[in-house]
Amino acid sequence: MFKYTFILLILLLLACRKQEAVRQIAMPPTITGEKAQSWIVGDTADVAPTAQAGILLAGGSTDVDEAMRWLLRKANGGDVVIIRASGSDGYNSYLFKDLGVNINSCETFLVDTKSKASDRNMIRRVRNAEALFIAGGDQANYVNFWKGTPLHQAINYLINEKKVVVGGTSAGCAIQGGHYFSAINGTVRSEDALQNPFNQSVTVGNDDFLLHQLLKNTITDTHYNNPDRKGRQLVFLARMMQEKAIPAKGIGVEEKTAVLIEPNGLAKVVGSASAYFLIANEKAPEILQANTPITWDNEGKAVKVYAIKAAAEEKDAETFDLTTWQLGNNKKWAFFSAQKGVLKIIE
Repeated sequence: MFKYTFILLILLLLACRKQEAVRQIAMPPTITGEKAQSWIVGDTADVAPTAQAGILLAGGSTDVDEAMRWLLRKANGGDVVIIRASGSDGYNSYLFKDLGVNINSCETFLVDTKSKASDRNMIRRVRNAEALFIAGGDQANYVNFWKGTPLHQAINYLINEKKVVVGGTSAGCAIQGGHYFSAINGTVRSEDALQNPFNQSVTVGNDDFLLHQLLKNTITDTHYNNPDRKGRQLVFLARMMQEKAIPAKGIGVEEKTAVLIEPNGLAKVVGSASAYFLIANEKAPEILQANTPITWDNEGKAVKVYAIKAAAEEKDAETFDLTTWQLGNNKKWAFFSAQKGVLKIIE
């Protein structure tokens, strides 16, 4: 009897060790990274209300209170997490106290190295969040520090599995599209991109960072009116069409303005300026090569554009359907095109 009991114990021990080995293999090897600095207001204990999905695209400059209230309401009294690669806790008090929407906590993490993007505690808090907001800064830092890390995986978990609201402003908006301007070689002005669409600063990533299904084949741009970025976004779309052979789309958001996207694809624009919805026509650019000004004319209709003036309140905002990208009978497209590096607009 003792012999069989001993053998059974040995088998159980081996089975436990095998399970532990499998668990260790499944755990990302860098999950115990350098500790990310954090600040929190509210209850430090996690809560788990049923949150709602959504995407918030803010154009930068002053935050739009109406947009941030929309994000907080979707958290449904839960925990809100801010991630950034510079700055500190500027959003905590604003979101927790100033907007009149009850949430359990607001916590900011400064993730300014690749090692910190593997901090086990930070990853746990992000995955447990009912809303995530990506602060402004330099999107090259987000690409260099976050892409390919457990933080990257955690963000996409929130988007596609947990399905909670995820938003960002400025650089935090610029990385939301399936395609994105990475800025890893610095920013690029519209005039420089139009004169040389293969300028070393025209760096477009695709399908390898944040994966919002509603923003697939879409590139976002921010601070759209300061400076004017219509020309460079036309170049981004041209590159997407030529290199990926896709129906290239774009969303450009002016400062002090935000686009609120519901899970059903309906987008609303709130704030004080405008947002632009762009879709490339089927014909590829006539001239798109290095060190040569772009020509993408298509009879002046290379890119169809619909501009929406922001409303002060969500209830008064016009909608745009990102599932169809079609306009109703009483609405009218404008058009962007380029001839020898000069942007043309037909309204």
